[in-house]
Amino acid sequence: MTPFTAAAPAESLERAATALKEHGFAVEILDDVAAARDRVRELVPAGASVFTSASETTRLSGIEEDLNTGGRFDAVKPRVLAMDRATRADDIRRLIATPDFVVGSVAAVTETGSVVVASGSGSQVPAYAGGAGRAIWVVGAQKVVPDMATALRRLEEHALPLESARAQAVYGQPSAINRLLVLNADGPGRVTILLLREAVGF
Repeated sequence: MTPFTAAAPAESLERAATALKEHGFAVEILDDVAAARDRVRELVPAGASVFTSASETTRLSGIEEDLNTGGRFDAVKPRVLAMDRATRADDIRRLIATPDFVVGSVAAVTETGSVVVASGSGSQVPAYAGGAGRAIWVVGAQKVVPDMATALRRLEEHALPLESARAQAVYGQPSAINRLLVLNADGPGRVTILLLREAVGF
């Protein structure tokens, strides 16, 4: 186990949660992905438009499937995947940039209260940064790090190689840190971070 795969101790989660709350984020510490899955169902009202960003955390937990199937929500991802990108690029861009909810994960959370997001395509960045009415991020305990320097090192040394391998398998090309978003604060009530006591995702 490296520092980037091992679950952070309870004290680290508490420090991160306290700092994040001071910066306007709503934070809940949950035991595991099952608890996060239940909580997401509670947080997203029926009929809301929801965009699920690419995330191993939400895929492995079943959260992505919950939101994109079954018809309870206005699921954005299945809609845009069915659209012709050549003729409906503007519609796709608008749909994923301004949903009622965006649900996914992040690359790292610091004990000083910042959140780090990286993207190759940039598809989730507008919604994460402020376009979505609400954001819910499910964060495994291995992503909690002491400071920004460690967060960036985690991103480059750990998360990027894993995401590149995934992208190569799915899209036929590796990923890259083409967009880097750091949120040091947010408006009260817009972002809910579900910090898990277990490690999950990249």
